[in-house]
Amino acid sequence: MDFNVKKLASDAGVFFTRAVQYTEEKLGQAEKTELDAHLENLIARADCTKNWTEKIFRQTEVLLQPNPSARIEEFFYEKLDKKIPSRITNAELLGQYMQDAAKDFGPGSPYGSTLITVGEYQKRLGGSEREFLQTSAINFLTPLRNFLEGDWKTISRERRLLENRRLDLDVCKARLKKAKLAEAKAAAEHELRVAQTEFDRQAEVTRLLLEGISSTHVNHLRCLHEFVEAQAAYYAQCHRHMQDLQKELSSANGDTFPNAFAVNASTSGVSAGPSPLSTGTQPGPSSPSRPPNPPNALESNTLKIEEVKPPATGTRKAKVLYDYDAADTSELSLLADELITVYTVPGMDPDWLIGERGNQKGKVPVTYLELLS
Repeated sequence: MDFNVKKLASDAGVFFTRAVQYTEEKLGQAEKTELDAHLENLIARADCTKNWTEKIFRQTEVLLQPNPSARIEEFFYEKLDKKIPSRITNAELLGQYMQDAAKDFGPGSPYGSTLITVGEYQKRLGGSEREFLQTSAINFLTPLRNFLEGDWKTISRERRLLENRRLDLDVCKARLKKAKLAEAKAAAEHELRVAQTEFDRQAEVTRLLLEGISSTHVNHLRCLHEFVEAQAAYYAQCHRHMQDLQKELSSANGDTFPNAFAVNASTSGVSAGPSPLSTGTQPGPSSPSRPPNPPNALESNTLKIEEVKPPATGTRKAKVLYDYDAADTSELSLLADELITVYTVPGMDPDWLIGERGNQKGKVPVTYLELLS
């Protein structure tokens, strides 16, 4: 008990002395030994590496596991050195729900059989996601964590020891300045030499550790490449699964959906046209799909655009919203933001107008225009 009390008192005395010394250094009342420029640069580079590695590590964790509760659970499993239980992915859970629903709706019905098919592919997507998460955790997250919890702690410990050696050195320098008697000066000089030796030795140890940051960068670069490769493989698998799913749905429902479209079109008085998702021009990500070109009296095989005359009244100005490429000679290509004159003629489909620009004339889709007057 006496030893603990003495140690506690000694530690408190050292802490108080260090606090006074730091304060005097800040106020310029005490000498401070400066580290050489190379070592200062190494320290700054190490701090930068630690800070950004920590941010990248945390955000990668969020990317791989957006659920904070699940991340906390995994953290405790790691600290307890226990195996993290396998967790079903959201895609796999969705796939299971779809297949369970198909059993109630009837697996032989069109909806039920499609649910079974889509559910199976959702499970495949979930399996690809789990593989990607495991690979990324091993090849990318683990090396970053090892640096933060291993190498960086060693560097921090040696830096704190270096700082203590520097403070001891400055104390010896101050004591030598205050010594007046020859015997006191000799003792102070001896203490200063010892302190200088210990400081130089610790500075060399710290420098070697900090120079190892370059090796850390090389290692993290390799891990980053592996992470990107895992991402590319994951997205390629997902793309392949979705392409296979689209083909399977197209072959299974190819006779169902066109008939449904035809029924809807006939009830509205408009003949069925090609799906804008599979045919036609896609001018841009924000532009509307090309409207179907109905087979009526204004088809290119019967309509002669050059013979169409504008009505006496009813012409309007329109602003083009998106670029549009003409599908044939009966249509007029458009450029975004230009102004054209438009009008309709008897029997023309409401999705189209006749557009004129100078001597050029042709059909234009209404959805690409903003009528001004």
